[in-house]
Amino acid sequence: MTDHQHAATGPEPVPGPEGATAVTPEPESGRFRRDRRHQMLGGVCAGLGRQCDMDPVIFRITLAVLSATGGIGLIFYGFAWLFVPYEDEEENEIRKLLTGRVDGHTLTAVLFALVGCGVFLTMLSNDGMLSFAVILSLLLAGAGYWSRRRGAVPSTDHIAAQAVADAPPEPQAPPAPSAYPSWWRDPIVKDGTHVGGTGYLWGPRDSRDTYIAAAVDASLGAHSGARGSVYATRPRPPQPRGPRGIGGWVFLFALLAAGLGTGLTWETHPLGTSLQTGLACALAVFGIGVAVSAFLGRTGAGSVVLAVVTAGLLAGSAAVPKDIGTDWARTTWEPTSVAQIRPAYELGTGEGVLNLSAIRVPEDRTVSTRAEVGLGRILVTVPRDMTVKLSIDVGVGDIQLPGDKQKDVDVAPGKHKEVTLQPPAGAEAAGTLRLELHVGAGQAEVRRAAS
Repeated sequence: MTDHQHAATGPEPVPGPEGATAVTPEPESGRFRRDRRHQMLGGVCAGLGRQCDMDPVIFRITLAVLSATGGIGLIFYGFAWLFVPYEDEEENEIRKLLTGRVDGHTLTAVLFALVGCGVFLTMLSNDGMLSFAVILSLLLAGAGYWSRRRGAVPSTDHIAAQAVADAPPEPQAPPAPSAYPSWWRDPIVKDGTHVGGTGYLWGPRDSRDTYIAAAVDASLGAHSGARGSVYATRPRPPQPRGPRGIGGWVFLFALLAAGLGTGLTWETHPLGTSLQTGLACALAVFGIGVAVSAFLGRTGAGSVVLAVVTAGLLAGSAAVPKDIGTDWARTTWEPTSVAQIRPAYELGTGEGVLNLSAIRVPEDRTVSTRAEVGLGRILVTVPRDMTVKLSIDVGVGDIQLPGDKQKDVDVAPGKHKEVTLQPPAGAEAAGTLRLELHVGAGQAEVRRAAS
C-alpha cells in the first residue's frame, strides 16, 4: 500500500501534545445510538434517521401515528430512550435509574413506556386498529432496512477509487500566525530543558494581532494618534438567527381544530365520538406541525409532549360508552299499570326518574323491566308491599338502597349488587318485581314508596 493510499484510507492524524501525532478514533458503525445534536425530545428519531440514512421527520410522524393507534409508538420510543445511550456516552438511562441517578429525562422515558403500555392494553379488543399499527410498523422497518442496505452498497468504479487513492494530497497554504509567545516566557536555560513555569508572576502577555499590528505601525512611522485605533476591540460579526419557533402557532391551530371538530359533532353524535373527533383533529394538526418544522421553523419538545398527551386522551375517549350523549336531560317515567311498563328505559346523559309506586302486581305474577343511564343518575321508586329483586351494575359511581344513609356516598369502579327487598311486616300479599339497573358513570338509587 502506498503512502497516498494509507493517507486516503486511514484515520486523519491530529497533532498531539509535545509535537506528537494522535489518531482520531473512527466513529462506531452499525450500532444504533441516540443523536444529541438533532434531538427534539430524546434523540431516538434523530438516531434512527442517522442509522437508516432517512429523514428523522418520517420516524417522528410514524411514531406519533403509532402512538395514537395502539400505543406501540410510545412503547418503542420509551424503551429505546431507556436502553439506547447517546453517541458520545456508554451509559444508558436505565442504568442511571438503577443506580439512583434519576433526572427528568429518565422519568419522561419511563412515563412514555407506561403510557404506551396502558394505551396498548386498552386497544387489545380493537383488531382493526392493532392490524393497522402492525402493518405500519412493518412498512417503516422495511423502509429503514432498504435505505440502510442501499447506502451500504460499495461503489463498483474501482478505477476511480484507485485514482483518488493515488492522487497526491491537495496543497494548502500554511496557517497564518495569530500570536507569538512573549520573550520573557522563554526558558531561561540555554539548552531548552527548563521544566515548569518561568518564575515570573508578572510581565507582558503573549502578543496578539493587535500588538503585532501596533509594532508594524510603529516601524512604519505611524503617528501616536492612531495607536488608540489599533488597540480598539474588533466588532463581533452578527450571529445568524436560528429558525423561528412555530410551536405556539401549532398549539393555537390544534386548539382551534379540536374545538371545531368537537363542535360540529356535538349535537348529532354521542359524547365519545364527539371527543374522538376533536382530539383526532388536534393530533393531526400536531403531526402536520412536526412535518412542517422539518422545512420551516421548529416546534420544540413542547409540541411533541402535547401530541403524546393528546394521543393518550384520544385513546381514553375511545373507552367512553356509546350510550352517553352530549345533552343533559331530566326524564321521568310514571307507569300506572302493569300493561304500561316497558321492557327497558334508556337515557344517555342526565337524570332518569322511574316511579313504579302505583303498580299493583298479582300475588302469583312476576314483572320485569330494565333501566339504563350512560352518564348521570337513575332513581327508581318501587311499591311498598312488593318483593323486589334487584340487579344493579355501576361502572364508576355509587349505589343507594333503602336503609342506606343519604350522606354515605362511596364512589368506586366496577360496582355490582344483587339484592332482594322483602316487603315490610303486615303488608298485603303481592307479586314480584324484577328490576335491572345499569349506570355507566354516576349513581343508582332505589327507594320504597311511602304508602
